[in-house]
Amino acid sequence: MKFLNNFLVFSLLLSVVSVGADESNKPVKVYILSGQSNMVGIGQVTGGGSRWGKEFLEPVVSVYEGDYDLKADYDKLEPIKTVKLESFGGVKPTAYPGGGAQIVRGFILPKQTGVFELRPGYGGSTQNIMEVDGKEVHRREVGGESVFTPLKLTAGKKVPFKITYLTKNAGGLGWIARMDIPGTLSTVVKENGKFLFLADDKGNWTSRDDVWYKGVVTATGNKWLSVGCGAGSNNIGPELGFGHIVGNHHDEPVLLLKASQGNRSLAWDFLPPGSKQFEHEGKIYAGYKESPGSWDKGTEPKPINWYAGKQYDDCFGAAHEVLENFDTEFPQWKGRGFEIAGFVWWQGHKDTGSDVTADRYEQNLVHLIKTLRNEFEVPDAPFAVATIGFGGHEMEGPTLKVANAQLAVSGEKEKYPEFKGNVKTVDIRDFWKDESVSPKNQGFHYNQNAETYMLVGEALGKGMLELLNEKK
Repeated sequence: MKFLNNFLVFSLLLSVVSVGADESNKPVKVYILSGQSNMVGIGQVTGGGSRWGKEFLEPVVSVYEGDYDLKADYDKLEPIKTVKLESFGGVKPTAYPGGGAQIVRGFILPKQTGVFELRPGYGGSTQNIMEVDGKEVHRREVGGESVFTPLKLTAGKKVPFKITYLTKNAGGLGWIARMDIPGTLSTVVKENGKFLFLADDKGNWTSRDDVWYKGVVTATGNKWLSVGCGAGSNNIGPELGFGHIVGNHHDEPVLLLKASQGNRSLAWDFLPPGSKQFEHEGKIYAGYKESPGSWDKGTEPKPINWYAGKQYDDCFGAAHEVLENFDTEFPQWKGRGFEIAGFVWWQGHKDTGSDVTADRYEQNLVHLIKTLRNEFEVPDAPFAVATIGFGGHEMEGPTLKVANAQLAVSGEKEKYPEFKGNVKTVDIRDFWKDESVSPKNQGFHYNQNAETYMLVGEALGKGMLELLNEKK
């Protein structure tokens, strides 16, 4: 009996190990995301850092004998030299004298009231400790990483600052960023308490180790999913919210492969292969690979340095190249293989420029869905689409036409029976935020409101999960 029990335990353990091995060898789930500038990613993380300068008053560098000593109390020691810095910050700050441990003291007189992150130094000179009004706002030990502590400053209230440089590298360059601008991700997360999973308990942005982001053409980041992984360190696109949703769903690792470009039309730049030319009010409009975009009927078109569908070719050609070299591109998954789990599309602004392109949008979108599935040899792959949402539910004219066209292809509408259960359009008009609660007055980029971009990404992710559950 004892032997039998041991055998059963051993068999159970072997079974668990075997299942674990099988799980670790399952193909990587690949989602191909595409669209124009808002898919590229324009949501602001902070108000953006700008070079500091005129807000710093009376800066004086004091030089103390020897290298920096952690145990020394430099506020009680006599410097061997002091130099008034005529220029502090900007692009050409006054050079420091060197020759010992260097500390800068002075005052800050902010022009705005708000929460700020101060980023002292450049390159080697970032190895420093900065204090403002007696509070530490930056620390980077030698060989370590910068730790920032945002601080609220009041417009017109002068407060003292001190920067202690830990090495011989020292200089007056630095950046200052407003952290509580309405609609930036920093404000939305750290001030408004939303999407708290994006930051750890120290306020640093988190990174996933099961979802990888790879961008081609634009937003060419190549790293684990994190804030600012795509278009730039101060921008997010919908991939952030989408990646967290699908990453939480899958046991296998996920690759988000984004192929996008700004200011592009589905009726011209992204026109799918096989699209035919058509006539409207005396003009011929280009079919796939034709140029220019339109010409008068009966005339000979004179091609330009672009053609209908070139952005389609560029974006999805680049996506093919990545997947064809999967093991080289992603050595962490070498030999594991991949499967395309779905497509995501968020675009439409460029097609709102005329009734002609808006009227063709539905037809072109249907063709795009079918063409991408055929091209990547995944005929039933889930396809999630987000509507445009400019102005929320107040939109009209060609803008409304495009939104309605995007809604029309959704499978539950049953207008396209073959899309039932495998195409889902999410209406994002409720996520519109006006300029009064956003970083910018830039409607065609959703006023750069990071909350909008997160909500769109999450809605696309939830829409994708609905389709995945339909496939089961």
